[in-house]
Amino acid sequence: MLENIKLIAKRIKELREISDMSIESMAKELNVDVEKYIEYESGECDIPVSFLYAMAGKFNIELTVLLTGEEPKLKKFSVVRKDKGLSIDRRKEYKYQDLAYNFINKKAEFFMVTVDPEKEEKSDIHKYAHEGHEFNYILEGQMKFFYKNQEVILNPGDSIYFDSGTEHAMMALGNKQLKFLATILN
Repeated sequence: MLENIKLIAKRIKELREISDMSIESMAKELNVDVEKYIEYESGECDIPVSFLYAMAGKFNIELTVLLTGEEPKLKKFSVVRKDKGLSIDRRKEYKYQDLAYNFINKKAEFFMVTVDPEKEEKSDIHKYAHEGHEFNYILEGQMKFFYKNQEVILNPGDSIYFDSGTEHAMMALGNKQLKFLATILN
């Protein structure tokens, strides 16, 4: 996983350098602290999918390019078999599988997200924000959804649609794994 993060970090740095932007201006444009941006670009820490999504949007490239270094090629349709999506392991408790990584010019990003349960509920959960809207459909487990100062409990079959430009986070409840389909609309 660390090697993959280093490769993604290298692509981030190359994009910034090619665009002739300073670290400070890039961090400001992506709404990230300069210190945190430097950590992302160095590959020494986890890089949230929300940051990668914003970076891809800034440079008008597919998220797949940042993740793999390759352009998606499919135009008509893309089939991804069960458990064969492009794995994106960013944070220990979150596992993402990109379910449409090979399709070019997508209007949305589709992820199967698996969240391991916390040993105990955290009071300092880290929230993320990214451009667009997001739709989450709960498949397994129970989710505690955080949005600004609100909390919502979601069960299998429940869904939530929200403005993802506002800080949000998800947590697995009941000491059981959480699995949900996340769609991010550009």
